[in-house]
Amino acid sequence: MIKNKVAVVTGGASGIGKVICEEFKKEGAHICVIDKLPNEYFVGNIADEENLRAFVAKVIAEYGRVDYIINNDCLSRGGIENCSYEDFNYVLHTGVTAPFMLAKLFVNNFNEGAAIVNISSSRDRMSQPNTESYTAAKGGISALTHALAVSLSGKVRVNSISPGWIDTHGIEFNGADKTQHPVGRVGNPLDVANMVMFLCSDKAGFITGENITIDGGMTKLMIYHDDCGWTYDKDWKMQ
Repeated sequence: MIKNKVAVVTGGASGIGKVICEEFKKEGAHICVIDKLPNEYFVGNIADEENLRAFVAKVIAEYGRVDYIINNDCLSRGGIENCSYEDFNYVLHTGVTAPFMLAKLFVNNFNEGAAIVNISSSRDRMSQPNTESYTAAKGGISALTHALAVSLSGKVRVNSISPGWIDTHGIEFNGADKTQHPVGRVGNPLDVANMVMFLCSDKAGFITGENITIDGGMTKLMIYHDDCGWTYDKDWKMQ
């Protein structure tokens, strides 16, 4: 039962994070969001330690416990062509350091049966050009998942989800966009949220340290020139 449980969600004001929050609300959970965007709980930057500590203090003061942490927030600031030292570290602070610190700061306040779900990406194993900041963060959160699962064993289950192509704008895709997915469509935020809810439930009580890919099979399908409606363009370059 998720009713009356306390769920911490980073980056919960939009996109996948917002849909995750909506699913928790349907089940009657208390939602504690931290996001730079306006939201009902805490507006702040998880890359900033003071913001993070203030957020944790608020959750503990109001509830005294936490049942679920969903580390969803991340961003990209490019890669080898344009990412500065500061920008690279900022992305790592958001995508890796903050999830680690949340686990550390809440370590004495996890309720029985607690779970952490980290939102990684299929980019933890594959890339586009000039995406090193985001890819490194997603690789980091995937590795942090199994490390925390071991350190918190017997206390908190820790798993991660690696989404593939997830459309957060409700676009209708056709042609190669669909056919390169073995399931025949692009993903949507609810595909991710459904797995979050499962991993937080008692049904996943024997699962920890795992990374689950939700990509419609896209990373399993080998595509060559003229396969699945896709044509190689030697002049293509990510903008």
